[in-house]
Amino acid sequence: MALIIVMFAFSCGPKKGIVTKKKQHKETTKTEEVVKIDKNDKVESTENEVEVKPPTSTAVYIATYAEIAKEEMRKYKIPASITLAQGILESASGKGRLAVKANNHFGIKCHGWTGAKIYHDDDRSQECFRKYKEAVSSYEDHSRFLTERRRYQDLFKLKPDDYKGWAKGLKKAGYATDRKYPDKLISLIERYQLYEYDQEVLSSSDKSIDIVRVNSGTTIHIVAKGDTLYSLSKRYNTTVDAIISMNNLSSNTLAIGQELKIPN
Repeated sequence: MALIIVMFAFSCGPKKGIVTKKKQHKETTKTEEVVKIDKNDKVESTENEVEVKPPTSTAVYIATYAEIAKEEMRKYKIPASITLAQGILESASGKGRLAVKANNHFGIKCHGWTGAKIYHDDDRSQECFRKYKEAVSSYEDHSRFLTERRRYQDLFKLKPDDYKGWAKGLKKAGYATDRKYPDKLISLIERYQLYEYDQEVLSSSDKSIDIVRVNSGTTIHIVAKGDTLYSLSKRYNTTVDAIISMNNLSSNTLAIGQELKIPN
């Protein structure tokens, strides 16, 4: 009887060492959401939107003065790219004190200047700089400054689109004391593709116009198609009568290739 009770106790107790795992199958159901878009509905996507940034001060400067630089190239054979790059560098894209207060975009000092003046710290304290009524006068004076000084004459022997030669030549001739001046000009020209303005001038119908500056400082204009005494008087800021008088003209008729002395 005791044996039967012991066997019954063992059969009813916990079964150690036997582990039964119940597999649980999780059923995953994918639900695809179908969105119907009515043909009249507008779907706006921001995925391809491009943020429009305002132009930089340098870009604004170029847009403002490019045509003036091109005109100076036509008149004086100074690359427009060089003129613009110098203007950007010397005037801090038109935001420098000399540009704002004196319309002086090229840092040209007085050097016997009889016009208005402004004093500004540069290589030395309170140096004398030229002051202009408007920026275009600064551009014109910059061209005259380069063409009327013997030390810059070799620059005009370069090809009109050789901006690298001009940049190095300006430093060599003493325009600036900064040894990196040529590199800065070249960098600006290539970054903003200012050389394209040189090509616009050279490829235009005005490319036949030739300007020569002789030792006396007199401007010689070679008459091109479309030139009139009136248009030349406006271009060189003089009068028709002054041109007629200086050249002893008997009439207003001009011939292509004719040389005219232009009053300064």
